[in-house]
Amino acid sequence: MIDSHTHLDSCPPPNDELVRAAADAGVTRILTVGMDGDSCRTALAAADAYSEVFAAIGRHPNHAAGFDDAALAEIEELAQHPRCAAIGETGLDYYRDYAPRSDQERAFHAQIDVARGTGKPLVIHTRAAEDDTIDTLRARADGVAVIMHCFSMPARLEECLDAGWWISFAGNVTYPKAQALAAAAERVPDERLLVETDAPYLTPQVVRKERNQPAYVAHTARFVADRRGVGYEHLERVVERNAAGLFGW
Repeated sequence: MIDSHTHLDSCPPPNDELVRAAADAGVTRILTVGMDGDSCRTALAAADAYSEVFAAIGRHPNHAAGFDDAALAEIEELAQHPRCAAIGETGLDYYRDYAPRSDQERAFHAQIDVARGTGKPLVIHTRAAEDDTIDTLRARADGVAVIMHCFSMPARLEECLDAGWWISFAGNVTYPKAQALAAAAERVPDERLLVETDAPYLTPQVVRKERNQPAYVAHTARFVADRRGVGYEHLERVVERNAAGLFGW
């Protein structure tokens, strides 16, 4: 099993305890995600320290304020690191509006170009910005492997699949009120399916009172397997195959 683990101030990057717990749960690969320059370097340091860990390098839309040529140059440099497996998270977030939309757009466009130039997949964050996110990807991301991280727009599933994007489900797919999202998890073709934690948030329902961690991706995977009417081992093989193809590990 694999996991995408978001590195935020409230959640440490992979450490001995988290990596050990993940291994005990059968999680063999962890993609830890940088949000800005400092957290990207921390993610790469964790990837250097643990053979199970790889890094996604980018500028999150909530950290896109003031994005300029220097910020782009930093991403381009860090993306050359051999343990960088993806670009992002990038995209648009109109729910928080922590960064001006013009800066979010500039960072988004630039990171699409970095993904194309490096041949690495692009990890997308979108919140309350579905139309603009989809329109931007359609216009600019042709030929780029796009991962819709923490998928949360089931009404747009067919559009995303028609575009050839990968759909990644986080712990919120397990929530009782998320029936439309759970139904979407049944419809994604095997070859476009991923699961993740998005730690430290969106902890799966069975451990919802706890802070999320990479090991808990197994709970999400079991839920998705049940909804799809397949065994956990089958879903595990599907996800591992897709992640290996995308991230090159």
